[in-house]
Amino acid sequence: MKILLAFVGALALAVANPPPNQGKVICYYDSKSYVREFEGCIYPAQARMLPLDLDPALSFCTHLVYGYAGIQPDTYKMVSLNENLDVDRAHANYRAITNFKTKYPGLKVLLSVGGDADNEEAQKYNLLLESPQARTAFVNSGVLLAEQHGFDGVDLAWQFPRIKPKKIRSTFGSIWHGIKKTFGTTPVDEKEAEHREGFTALVREMKQALSLKPNMQLSVSVLPNVNASIYYDVPAIINLVDIVNLHAYDYFTPARNPKEADYAAPTYKPQNRNELSNVDAAISYWLTAGAPSNKIVVGIATFARTWKLDSDSEISGVPPIHTDGPGEAGPYTKTEGLLSYPEVCAKLINPNHQKGMRPHLRKVTDPSKRFGTYAFRLPDDNGDPGLWVSYEDPDTAGQKASYVKSKNLGGVSIVDLSMDDFRGLCTGDKYPILRAAKYRL
Repeated sequence: MKILLAFVGALALAVANPPPNQGKVICYYDSKSYVREFEGCIYPAQARMLPLDLDPALSFCTHLVYGYAGIQPDTYKMVSLNENLDVDRAHANYRAITNFKTKYPGLKVLLSVGGDADNEEAQKYNLLLESPQARTAFVNSGVLLAEQHGFDGVDLAWQFPRIKPKKIRSTFGSIWHGIKKTFGTTPVDEKEAEHREGFTALVREMKQALSLKPNMQLSVSVLPNVNASIYYDVPAIINLVDIVNLHAYDYFTPARNPKEADYAAPTYKPQNRNELSNVDAAISYWLTAGAPSNKIVVGIATFARTWKLDSDSEISGVPPIHTDGPGEAGPYTKTEGLLSYPEVCAKLINPNHQKGMRPHLRKVTDPSKRFGTYAFRLPDDNGDPGLWVSYEDPDTAGQKASYVKSKNLGGVSIVDLSMDDFRGLCTGDKYPILRAAKYRL
């Protein structure tokens, strides 16, 4: 009887105090942010993100992915893309990052390769897959590089060719496009079957090499607008990888769609849109192909995509909307069509409507929690172009985390920490997007 009572008591205690959620929170750190500067500020280093700036985030992260390594074109070895920053004694970023495991012993730190950061001779990513010798050189050098600097594994953010952007068409336009397709189109990759098999072989060989080292992990990051059904043989690789990071965003970008703005990362398909250009469709492919749900991690972008509005744009701001190319560059990111979250929230605030300042952006939320938040400013009579912005904020990040939890998926990834509000400029809280996603898992 005493044993039974003790068991009942322990069970009641377990119900009252359930174990913490085990969902992964995978935090990406793009090392290019180390050299970022803020134009027009008396504190030019305010936009830079140093390793110490990561500290307030890491208690929320189960994994930290350091980006990015690349491939040496002539040898196919995995190498640092900035040796002065990553491995030289002056900075030694690799070690600075992996040393965080001393303070956060549960943290796993992976070294990512590719990630759209390696732009020298981009075709090398496919050429490597065609050669067993090149794969061997890559695997051996990658495992050595990770082990030498204290990483817990490798993330393959492979730079496959992208699918071509699709326009939102009228009924007539869709019919005409269908007629043209019947006469054939040129694929983006003439050797896609060979590259699919080569990537499967690469994953298998990398897993074999990592398994010889204690507790080393292998993950893959599926980059935006890569056709997973072409390049990822899910049944063949899923038991070889620990994590699949689906970067399910950037379905619409000003680079791909300069004349038309739309939600960059809707959770579900908005009406009359492409069936595959949403988070739910990306996840469904992997689940249907046999991936265990707990290996799938959903990427949440901390950056916004922006477009210029013009006289042909609808005054309502409702997407899809006619645009005139990318929006102007921000003071931190300095890239047309791209803003970090703190750059967006600064545009939403114009406390006193000071004379000479541009009107602030009007934020439009999504009560359905299916598509996302956007903000816009119409063109004015002075020739100032309008702006349309698709972005994640803490509310939408939390909603995506709730979606992940409802689907019993493996967790979320924050891409990346340097684009979140890591200085607390918006509300005083550092890393609001990361925090919101973590709390809702």
